[in-house]
Amino acid sequence: MSENLSIDTLFSLKGCSALVTGGSSGIGLMMVEGLLRNGVQVYMVSRSAERCEAALRALEGLGECAAIAADVTDPAARARIVARIEADLPQGLDILVNNAGSNWGAKLADYPDSAFDKLMKTNVSSVFSLTRDLHKSLQSSAKHNGSARVINIGSMDGLQVPIVQGVPTFAYSASKAALHHLTRTLAVELGPEGITVNAIAPGFFESKMTKHVMSEYRQNIEDGCPLGRIGNEQDIVGTLLFLCSRAGTYVNGVVLPVDGGTRLSKGRPSWLGE
Repeated sequence: MSENLSIDTLFSLKGCSALVTGGSSGIGLMMVEGLLRNGVQVYMVSRSAERCEAALRALEGLGECAAIAADVTDPAARARIVARIEADLPQGLDILVNNAGSNWGAKLADYPDSAFDKLMKTNVSSVFSLTRDLHKSLQSSAKHNGSARVINIGSMDGLQVPIVQGVPTFAYSASKAALHHLTRTLAVELGPEGITVNAIAPGFFESKMTKHVMSEYRQNIEDGCPLGRIGNEQDIVGTLLFLCSRAGTYVNGVVLPVDGGTRLSKGRPSWLGE
């Protein structure tokens, strides 16, 4: 018999540190709150200083949380993030959650190159760059604690062709599929150092990104999910805690859908008409 099989031992994150990009709203804010409530020191990154301050006020009293207003697609901004982490956490960063992302929907003929480039830069390139830039800090944590975690937030739309939004989202689904494979590549690269790299592929959750589609298509979204609902904070936080904790130590290079089975549903794209 072993005490190592207890819930407290397997899932405890007390004393760990984490950085969450896109952490001031939506799924990012849910994850920040979940980590704080489980004893994690959290650095929340967002492009908007105003949203950072609002999130800090909402999270007040839950734990040790700091906000960094920075655009992860900007090399100078990433350098500021890394400098802050290395100064504050000399023993290394335990958990990196790459959550920042953006979306764009338009018909094929109207879809601009600039949108495609922006989404690939935000949803894929910046994830690679920030993980690379924080590699030494993650290495230090793995050496000190035996392991470190990188969690990339992909999407069920990187596993299927999304059809519910009313217009196609070419770059978003392509970028999330690329992020999923980047996750696998990084898992092979960093695994020998004790750094696991996994991705969560969420379905529909309440967020700034999904505000419009929820207002227009929520019933269709719920009808298209075998569980008949959208995701909530417990769904995403529970998955995150598993992957970040000792319980997830042997999970590496996995893309874990958290979508209630929505990706399994089939339908006709509304933009094609009747």
